[in-house]
Amino acid sequence: MFLSACIEWLFKEEAPDFADRVRAAKKAGLGGVEFHLWNDKPIEEIKAALDETGLTLTSFCVEPRRSLVDPAQHEEFIDAVKATLETAKMLGNPPLVVASGFTREGVDLGEQRAEAVKALKRAAALAEEAGVVLVLEPLNTVVTHPGMFLSSTKLALDIIEDVNSPNLRLLYDVFHSTVMGEDMEDVLKGRIHLVRHVQFADNPGRNEPGSGTIDWAETVGKLRKLGYEGAIGLEYLPTLPAEKSIAKVRAATGL
Repeated sequence: MFLSACIEWLFKEEAPDFADRVRAAKKAGLGGVEFHLWNDKPIEEIKAALDETGLTLTSFCVEPRRSLVDPAQHEEFIDAVKATLETAKMLGNPPLVVASGFTREGVDLGEQRAEAVKALKRAAALAEEAGVVLVLEPLNTVVTHPGMFLSSTKLALDIIEDVNSPNLRLLYDVFHSTVMGEDMEDVLKGRIHLVRHVQFADNPGRNEPGSGTIDWAETVGKLRKLGYEGAIGLEYLPTLPAEKSIAKVRAATGL
């Protein structure tokens, strides 16, 4: 496993220039960086910083965000995937994050799931052509994303299996899963091969690991036991200066 800084939040105070946050992550000894939306970012400058540092870009989001469960938004979603794939090509083709969109009130949940599968099959075909992996992310509905259709890791994995493409995988966020009361071993057992990316933040607060109640040494041990050895995205809101925050993460996780 290697640590990847979400530079949307980490190094924000230390490096107001976004591309300089890539350099700050390298200086901090991290193996990668990631961020959220791309359309408001200096893509050419980020590319130059990635080339200079040799860091891996571990994810960013398909933009603009559109609903998977609402067929009225599917064409806009596919256009967003196409545009984001073009940007990804400039940045080393990292995994691209997709969320479900909000539950449609009064519409059968099975119908909404079927619409998500339809949209993701189309998107995965585009990703296959581009050599990029899309990562589907369940988000908690208790604290940060009320109304989101996809909040269950098991349902996300079921949908991924229904789509049946090597270019659609899971983004497993420990914070979101913990908030939803999931047991990591239970929801990932036997399907860790479908997990492409993992993100860490503590609970409560979504701050750095070591600031809350999650046992991070146990979490890392369970991930290793399950068979995950990829990137760990540090997608949290730091409560300390970046250097001290990352030191706290390392102490809590052993990474």
